[in-house]
Amino acid sequence: MSVTEWRGSRGKSRTDILIGMTDVLLDGPIAARHAELGATFAEFGGWNMPVSYSGTVAEHKAVRESVGIFDVSHLGKALVKGPGAAALINSTLSNDLGKITPGKAQYTLCCNDSGGVVDDLITYLVADDEVFLVPNAANTANVVAALAAAAPADVEVTDLHRDYGVLAVQGPNAVDVLAAVGLPTEMEYMAFADAELTVGDALYPVRVCRTGYTGEKGYEILPRWADTAAVFDALLAEVIAAGGLPAGLGARDTLRTEMGYALHGHELSPEISPVQARSSWAVGWDKPAFFGRDALLAEKEAGPARRLYGLRALGRGVPRAELSVLAEAGGERIGVTTSGTFSPTLAAGIALALIDTTSGIRKGDQVVIDVRGRALECEVVLPPFVDSHV
Repeated sequence: MSVTEWRGSRGKSRTDILIGMTDVLLDGPIAARHAELGATFAEFGGWNMPVSYSGTVAEHKAVRESVGIFDVSHLGKALVKGPGAAALINSTLSNDLGKITPGKAQYTLCCNDSGGVVDDLITYLVADDEVFLVPNAANTANVVAALAAAAPADVEVTDLHRDYGVLAVQGPNAVDVLAAVGLPTEMEYMAFADAELTVGDALYPVRVCRTGYTGEKGYEILPRWADTAAVFDALLAEVIAAGGLPAGLGARDTLRTEMGYALHGHELSPEISPVQARSSWAVGWDKPAFFGRDALLAEKEAGPARRLYGLRALGRGVPRAELSVLAEAGGERIGVTTSGTFSPTLAAGIALALIDTTSGIRKGDQVVIDVRGRALECEVVLPPFVDSHV
């Protein structure tokens, strides 16, 4: 089926279906493409984003079984440039940039003085004097401001939020999709390469990174903002040819929750530290300096007051965020869910939750989520809920 045939099979464009819209929402570079494909939209991080095209479950399964393409151009972009750029990042952000070499990317955290997380982001180490950053949409300005305040005079931190788009091709057939358009595929996980995508007589420079947010093998492609539509169209044609689908943020959320991946504002926040969220692996504990170091070392030494767990529903019911977790039905409150959804892979409700360490709860125990007054029994697990194939 061609892209045109797929669009036609979706019927009339649903540009009028907008969820939670306001006049101040920002559009990404290909909002018109999403409307043409029949997407439903919602606000996310101040941006008007596609939630679904053919249904979240179908899009989720396409990524797990074949391939899907996401537009995540709402994600921030920033450039740290100048002598000592890498040194600035390593002395401010949590992970140890010294563990990677140019051409590699790294997951890291920008923390506050109390050890909470201002944002989690990906750093692309281009060279000692150039680091490219991909923060979360709503937090880009805060990250740029924090780094700029710490930067020496010869290092410049620039917000490039609307200079580049971000497209994610994810799933077992992602390699075939990129190969079909002539983009590099043979790279290690968290490695990146700069390349060109040819469409007709036009060449579009892109940055290709072996990263993603789904737990499947995949790539994130960064074209110039103005080139995003042409690059998206070329990739989408191959995704559909490979039996895949365009996918929205609904599927992105169910996929990442199955993997136990943190979402800022849920599992990580200015009030939730990496120690509590089981993200200590993204902290360079031996580094002499980074934002929030003293507070995080103290919390690590003392032990966190709460810790993140996965909860798998044992009965019918779909948990959501900000629900009370109880030791037993009618019992004491021992925690709170941070995310919750229906898992299409497991055909069960799943949640992530911060649980008080004083409760003594461990993997394999049973707890109860209070879902609007109804007790939903759950097994305590350590994510991921499904196997990773990255």
